Amino acid sequence: MDFTIYHGLLLLTVGLFAGVINTLAGGGSNLTLPALMVMGMPAEVANATNRVGIFLQCLTGVLGFKKHGKLDTEDVAPILWPTLVGGLVGAVAASYAPPWIIKYLLLGAMLAMAALMLIKPSVVAPAAGTTARKMKDTPSAKWSLAVAGFYGGFVQAGVGFILIAALAGSLRYDLVRANALKLACTIAFTSVALVVFIARDQVLWLPGLVLAVGYIVGAHYAVKFAIKAAANTLKWFLFVMTLVGCVAALWF
Repeated sequence: MDFTIYHGLLLLTVGLFAGVINTLAGGGSNLTLPALMVMGMPAEVANATNRVGIFLQCLTGVLGFKKHGKLDTEDVAPILWPTLVGGLVGAVAASYAPPWIIKYLLLGAMLAMAALMLIKPSVVAPAAGTTARKMKDTPSAKWSLAVAGFYGGFVQAGVGFILIAALAGSLRYDLVRANALKLACTIAFTSVALVVFIARDQVLWLPGLVLAVGYIVGAHYAVKFAIKAAANTLKWFLFVMTLVGCVAALWF
């Protein structure tokens, strides 16, 4: 595959927007995966290459949220384990699964999230003042996190929505702290997924690293916005991005 200046500018641009979207909600890969595929990558190679930027974007976001005291470091490890296990299983499944299945899994997840936000929005956006639960007091949360990890290991696109639903729904974190933990979880299963994809030689490093630059810049500014934004603003952003994700999944 030839990599041109046009390709580089395209990946920097979509990476920037995707970094913002992924940090504040989810579904940024709905932009980056088609961009990689337009360049001539097969779906499974685009899916693998995209993880390079995702990893670095999430690392940027986690450090930013931690700097502002919005990362619950005490609960990170208990939350990561079920997510990590699910991510490993999902990544192995994705490396062998037929490419067409990714579209249907993505569409199903987006429709389910959109329906949840319409029918019971409090599940993903707890009311102000809601006390977050700890993993040790909510053992059932490990199952929803494992499912989110599997989805993230299988197909990155839209995993932010699934993680927010698990973290806000099961553990009742507000959207800012849920987003911070979401990024920490994504680092975990993306690391596992990258190892699998690298071992199977499915990562193209040059486009992956160029895309990562856009991701990093987008995540940096998204954290600054999230810290200052009103909870209601973040909730509506999440809802709109869910609808956009549904539309994007139809064209994926």
